[in-house]
Amino acid sequence: MKRILFTGGGSAGHVVPNLAIMRELHYAYSLFYMGTGGIEQRLIANAGYPFFRVDCPKLVRAFTVQNLKIPFLLQRAKREALTVLQREKPDLVFSKGGFASYPAVWASAKLKIPVLTHESDLSPGLCTRLIAKKCAYVLTSFPETAKRFSNGKYVGSPVRREVLNGDSARARRKFGFPENDRVLLVFGGGSGSHALNQALESTLPELLKHFSVLHLTGLSTPLPQAILTDKYESNSSESFSQNKAQTQKHVYVCREFERDMGSAYAAADVVLCRAGSNTVFELLALKKPGVLVPLSHSSRGDQLQNARYFAQKGLVKLLPEEQLDLMCDVICDAAGDCELKKNLDQEAIPNGTENIIKVIKEFLE
Repeated sequence: MKRILFTGGGSAGHVVPNLAIMRELHYAYSLFYMGTGGIEQRLIANAGYPFFRVDCPKLVRAFTVQNLKIPFLLQRAKREALTVLQREKPDLVFSKGGFASYPAVWASAKLKIPVLTHESDLSPGLCTRLIAKKCAYVLTSFPETAKRFSNGKYVGSPVRREVLNGDSARARRKFGFPENDRVLLVFGGGSGSHALNQALESTLPELLKHFSVLHLTGLSTPLPQAILTDKYESNSSESFSQNKAQTQKHVYVCREFERDMGSAYAAADVVLCRAGSNTVFELLALKKPGVLVPLSHSSRGDQLQNARYFAQKGLVKLLPEEQLDLMCDVICDAAGDCELKKNLDQEAIPNGTENIIKVIKEFLE
């Protein structure tokens, strides 16, 4: 059986797309993963694939003495990756980028093992730029990005199958929403967004005049205090923390984390979220009107570029973090925008997972 090493990490955005591809390949190939001890180790362990830890240092985008250690730590990571690949002998390496993927790609090039990498964002990240020449193809989510590389190939974005298979009626029953109510889904990623949670807390009374709300706060972000007041009585009835409040006919459901994102999306008529590439392509694939709030700090600007790209095409609404006080107006506008819905229906979204698997099979069969 042919063997494929997957790599990528530093954030869930580098790992979740890999898992989407791995779930479609594990019947036909032997799969294993290389990354750091970050979120990729937890996600891959939960999925049950063999994991090899190689701690690659991350470049801090500001002057710090920590960056002075990078050359020494990187050399050690490269040696460790080389040892693993010499022993495990993969037939192909697939990288999803992020600093965690660099040692595996470097070692693969050293051993002349073919490498494919996939870039999610409109603007390629540092790791993609560093490893591009070591790869057979730089696969991309955006057609414009592929043109920046001599070996670029536009395939689209891998989308999780479970996200596409949600059932609206079942999802609304699961969360307790009225059958014909308009539902707003709000989330800021697995670890959450303090800015979105805080803005929602202050805007909730107004939003509940228009929508029922499913709010996923994130595992690393404190629960909004509004639901703990007399106005929004809380009821922790499930082990993973569910809070539910009702104002007139509209319902507010708050959870820290939701594993079944297919149902979360299926229950929603409109979505407020960050502008990570994976999330945006999920919205487009599901034809869901979205209001994107790009991350404005601790970022190289990729989320803002992604959001502007799709807003200019009339496929999403863009809401800068500095204007979150306009949240209710922008969400209502998105929910009722017939032109936006028409654009979503007409937009052809390639099946990135299927296209990537075709490329992988070209190298292995």
